[in-house]
Amino acid sequence: MPSTFFGLNIASSAVNAFQAAINTTGNNISNVQTKGYSKQVANRQAGEALRVYQKYGSVGSGVVTTSITALRNSYYDTKYWNNQSSVGRYEMRMNYLAQIEHYYEDDGAANPGFTTIFSSMFNQLNELSGNNAADENKRKNFISEAQKFTSYFQNVANGLARLQKDCNDEIKTLVSSINSSAEKIASLTKQINAIEIQGGTANELRDQRALVIDELSKIVPITVEESPVVNSNYPDMYLGGTNYIVKLDGQTLVNTFEYRKLTCVPREHKVNQTDVEGLYDVVWSDTGMHFNMNSKSMDGALRAALEMRDGNNAENFQGQVLAAGPSTIKIKPSTMTTIESMTMAAEGVITIKNKEYYYSSFDVELDDEGNIASYTFHFDTVFDSAASSDLVGKQARIGASVDVMGIPYYMGQMSEFIRSFSSRFNAWQQSGVDLNEDPMGAFFVAKTYDGKELDFSDQSVNTDGVTDPAKSVISSTSNSYYQLTALNFIVADESVRDSRIFATTTMDAILADKEDKSEIVDAMQKLYDEVILFRGGSGKDFLSCIYSDISIDTNESDMFLGNFVDISEAITTQRLSVSGVDEDEEALDLVRFQNAYNLAARMIQCMAEMYDKLINGTGV
Repeated sequence: MPSTFFGLNIASSAVNAFQAAINTTGNNISNVQTKGYSKQVANRQAGEALRVYQKYGSVGSGVVTTSITALRNSYYDTKYWNNQSSVGRYEMRMNYLAQIEHYYEDDGAANPGFTTIFSSMFNQLNELSGNNAADENKRKNFISEAQKFTSYFQNVANGLARLQKDCNDEIKTLVSSINSSAEKIASLTKQINAIEIQGGTANELRDQRALVIDELSKIVPITVEESPVVNSNYPDMYLGGTNYIVKLDGQTLVNTFEYRKLTCVPREHKVNQTDVEGLYDVVWSDTGMHFNMNSKSMDGALRAALEMRDGNNAENFQGQVLAAGPSTIKIKPSTMTTIESMTMAAEGVITIKNKEYYYSSFDVELDDEGNIASYTFHFDTVFDSAASSDLVGKQARIGASVDVMGIPYYMGQMSEFIRSFSSRFNAWQQSGVDLNEDPMGAFFVAKTYDGKELDFSDQSVNTDGVTDPAKSVISSTSNSYYQLTALNFIVADESVRDSRIFATTTMDAILADKEDKSEIVDAMQKLYDEVILFRGGSGKDFLSCIYSDISIDTNESDMFLGNFVDISEAITTQRLSVSGVDEDEEALDLVRFQNAYNLAARMIQCMAEMYDKLINGTGV
């Protein structure tokens, strides 16, 4: 039979149990505003019954607090982590799209953009019509507006270049955050297992680990697998602790106590002609293998930063190998089939059959219409005949095909427009003579880093914008419009210094002594709104095309962001319904547990009175 003081043991077990419940409730209340904290509950069960060898067989022994656990639902956690990757991606994209849109804004005279400057330049050009062609003041006014026009493109391009550098720096920061999170997860898992292998649950540490996963899931898509550590020979024998595996796009990032790191490696060669120096490739530190940034399952803020930095709308150089020699490869392009659309770097890396080859230069062969029929890339590597023949018919590309309108795309669009516009404008200029009756050269030119001006003399373009293949030599090093980008777009220094060096008429008109010596001005005026220059539109439509691109991207991103934020809020509500601390609920628990504690204390008092009567009142 139980001891005489068995009732006191039962009462004390209740006091201890409800004291633990009150303490747990107090801990919940103190953490009601703590980020990542999950509500904890003290789990109780009836104590083991004791056999008393009486007719009723056994008697209860009180209550036991078996554990204090945090309330979490792994299903809601997984849904939240999956959704957060998309939230992070579109938040990051919206941030950069807003900055890109800012560079193209046109608020009229207060903040002149393309439309205002382009219109003003042609208004000043119109002032040179008729008998005003020789008016030097009007010439200076036009040249000044032309300089504003070139400065506009330089400013936008430099702004986008800075933005690309910011993207690059952000990628490095995000990679550092991934590495830091991986290290924290491994460290917390080690602490959790050290505690739980001895019994109990490391609730606070588990909350900290889940919070790290919450933050990590916004950067990259992750999956989490947790399984108990068991005896390999006896799978039902739990040894204590758990295996905790975090995977990033299918690759293991954390394996319980061990973790891997990513590292940023600066590129040795540019992919795009206008890329800033030192763009990073992300690789796994332990293997040196490239992290698959363009995987279809990739998501999160890291993907958005990579997309905005490298996004080319899938218009990177692509083509099929036609022939391969000892140190050359001839490729028929499927993209970049015009000189205006060429955006690849003058030297870099071309990928064929998933293998990278460094090319030192390239030549271009034109068809009868002045379009690009083929590229011939030159390599320092010498291929044997077997390797060369194996490349024929294979697909080649330069850089990744990133189907997003990022900074390289907008840089390429500007280069395409100014090449098309400048080649037409310069062709009209070169058809005439200046006020000194000297043949006019190029008015819009490119300025190299060493201060040299390129006048595109290796490329012969007529006033219809067609390149004459018989009179043109196009290569990565030739003096052609390939060298012209928004970053180096200027007005020829000779024309800036001397307004007389600008053609408004032809030598034939001068010899014929025509009264109106501005026929070239009249022809160039058509470049404003009559001649197709860019994406099926005239010159003045350039900004509309760009704004259309930005608007489509922004609206799409805004719509997706709104959807994913709504889903996130719904999932968060579901998570909080399980793991959140509710003040009213905790206050009610305090009252319930206090009453139970008081009853247990009253039971002790009752038992004390009984024992006093037994010992002192009936003693002999």
